Parts: sequence; structure tokens; C-alpha cells
Amino acid sequence: MARTKRDRRAYSAGEWGRNRVRIFPDPKTGFFQIEWRENGRRLTRSLKHRDWARAKGQADQFAAGFIDAPNGKTEAEPEPLTLEGLFDIYRDEVTPTKSERAQRYDRRTMEMFLPFFGRHRKPATLSQRDWDRFIRARRAGRVGRSRRPVSDRTIEYDLKFLLAILNWAAKSRDEEGRLLLDFNPLRGLKVPKEKNPMRVVLTDEEYEALLRVSRRVDWRFGVALVIAHETGHRIGAIRQLRWLDIDLEDKTIRWRAENEKTGYEHRTPITVEVLAVLDEARMRSPKTGNAPVLPAPKDPSRCLDRSRVRVWWQKAETLAGLEPKRGRGWHSLRRKFASDLMDQPLKVLCELGGWKTPHTTLQCYQHADVDRLREALEDRRRVCSRPN
Repeated sequence: MARTKRDRRAYSAGEWGRNRVRIFPDPKTGFFQIEWRENGRRLTRSLKHRDWARAKGQADQFAAGFIDAPNGKTEAEPEPLTLEGLFDIYRDEVTPTKSERAQRYDRRTMEMFLPFFGRHRKPATLSQRDWDRFIRARRAGRVGRSRRPVSDRTIEYDLKFLLAILNWAAKSRDEEGRLLLDFNPLRGLKVPKEKNPMRVVLTDEEYEALLRVSRRVDWRFGVALVIAHETGHRIGAIRQLRWLDIDLEDKTIRWRAENEKTGYEHRTPITVEVLAVLDEARMRSPKTGNAPVLPAPKDPSRCLDRSRVRVWWQKAETLAGLEPKRGRGWHSLRRKFASDLMDQPLKVLCELGGWKTPHTTLQCYQHADVDRLREALEDRRRVCSRPN
């Protein structure tokens, strides 16, 4: 006998904690059910039909208060918090406060967790076994849309996000004053760490090679390349610079908090090289005020997008005759900046590059090459050989 395909559609209307309404099909009868909360309890009633468009319209009207709940048997019971329910709340209330890129990551990662742990799984039942099972499956490429093995760094990001959701739930209460989660069941578990992370530092020779071909790629690429080299800032902050952020009289750049990964707003001085490329940018796009310093080619009112500057970098590498190297990219310029200024006080370096704490700078950005290590040993030898 042929099996009937189960209808997995669901629709929600209204707002959490106020007039949230959900419709979904009954797996046995196929009739759509309407579900809402009243005095902290979950109520469901059958709409007694299988018309999807009609059911959605009823949900909207019920959430708006235009109609009462349909007649039928009422089932009242405390609503158990499932992993899917928790993710829905987090996605509605927390995710919208993040950047567009972070929102995409939130949605994608939650959709990865749900089928693995189970949509109806109670969050409080997650344990060390689930934690270890996810790590093994993610490393083997059995989890995620791409179904490819990933590094421990990626797994670390995923698990830290899951911990953040559970920590938030353990501090948040529903409309009745009850905690969404009594405690974080995964708190204290060790996340995997990349033992030998790939942190490439761009060399002087590679930078000069890219600089020579930069104008063949695009004038914006050349300007961005020089600013990245001279300021040590992320390309995401550079491509979002606006003329309001440039003070040519004081010769400083304001790095806005909303464009910085760390949310740290600060100002840094401008070098002669940066002044030169800013003059070029002004001639190429003679606008002021809130206009972008690096406007998008097709829409001068908007800043460059991430994908374009990444493609330009790859094109420049090809034109410069540089062999592809994993990890060489815009961020390798930031590491070069930190390594070039290794002799400066950490406080000065952090202010110049926009690092909030020296720990990250030391651990992830500064790189002591062989020549610098040899120089340090020579200095030590000269000190030791001095007569007392």
C-alpha cells in the first residue's frame, strides 16, 4: 500500500509573548490545527479543513483579534519547550539585532542543529554524548548542507553559537515569569581548538607585486589595498568608509563601531600613502558627506560588497603571478601590519589596528619570522659578549 506523504507545513502569526498563533496539520487526519497560548498554557483546536490558504487567513485574523477561536475540543497543557521552539524564539527576538551576515549564519546553523539533535528534543536533555557525537559527525562531513568535513575552527564557531543560545535561554523568562531554561546543560564542555591554524602573513614582496597590478584590477582595489596596508584594519571596515569618516585637516580616520567586528569605535592617523590614494578616490568619485569612499561600481550610493573585493584580490594574485596560497587574503595584510610594528608598545599597536585587547594581537596576528628570530639571537650574543 502506498504511503501518504506527511504534510510538514506550518505557519505562525502574531508576536511572541502577546498574540502568537501557529497552524500546522494533524499527522493523523490532515486537518489543520490552530495553536496559541493563554495564561501560560498551550491551547489547540482543529480548524476541521485541509485548505492551506484558508488556514493561514484564519491564523492572521485570530492573531489580530478579528475572530474567536473555532469551536471544538480544547486541549490545555503546559507547553514543553523543544529545541525547535527555543530556536524560533531566539530567531525572532535576538537574531534580528545582529548584522545581516550574522543573521544568515544564525539561520543556517540552527537549521543544521535541528535535524541532528531532533526538532522535538528538549534542550535540557542535551549532554556530553550529544556534544561529542556532533563533533565527530561534523569532522566527518555528515552534518551541514555541504556534507564536507570541516576544521575544528568551524566546529568551535558552531558550538559556541549553540552555547550562546542556551545561555540566553537560561537568563530569559516567558510572559509568566518562568525561565525558558533552568540551566545550560552544555555549560563547561570543552570546544575543539585548531592545533595549527593557518595564519598567513603577506610579505613585502607579495604586497609590492599586488600593488603594481592593482590599477589593472580596479582603482577601488588599489585604494583599498593601500589603506589596508597602512592602517591594518579589516577590509569590511575599509570598504564601508564614508567621507564623513575622513578628517583631512586633522589627518585622521574614524572607524565606526557598527563597521568594526569588535564594535570598537576609534580614530587613527593617516599616512602620506593613504592621503595620496584618498586624493585619487576623491577625483574618481567627487562626492562628499555620507557618500562612500569606495562606491559600488553599479550604484555609487552604496559601498563595495564583500564578494567583489574578494574576487578582486584573486584577480590581482593572478595578474601578479602569485601562486595560490591558502590563507593569503585581505586578512594577511592585517597580520603584516601587526608583525611590522612588533617593536612598538602593544598599547600603541592595539590603538592603531583597532584591537581591543593585546591577547588577540599576540596570539593571532603578530608573527616572528626567521629573520627576526636570528636578529634577536644576534642581539643576545652581542650583549653576552660585552666585557663586564
